[in-house]
Amino acid sequence: MTELFGVVDAFVITSAPNSRHVRTLVEEIERQVKEAHQLAPVRVEGLADATWVLMDYGDFIVHVFLQETREYYDLEHLWSGAPRVEWRSAVKHVG
Repeated sequence: MTELFGVVDAFVITSAPNSRHVRTLVEEIERQVKEAHQLAPVRVEGLADATWVLMDYGDFIVHVFLQETREYYDLEHLWSGAPRVEWRSAVKHVG
């Protein structure tokens, strides 16, 4: 992303079906990043209406969309020239 955008190393784009889920995702992302890397966002914008929340971590930005808003803005198409990184979920098994 730095070559294309010049400011950040990566965008993370995710979405949820309703604003309550958007807020829950934002809270969980913030908790997980803080726990794993001791990082807090520099700024969080859009939480009031929760249709598009931007979490600015400096080197990377997390976009949490309401699904219909994600489809409307289509950032994946806008940034189609950027390399993609396959997301791997860390699933903890209890047992």
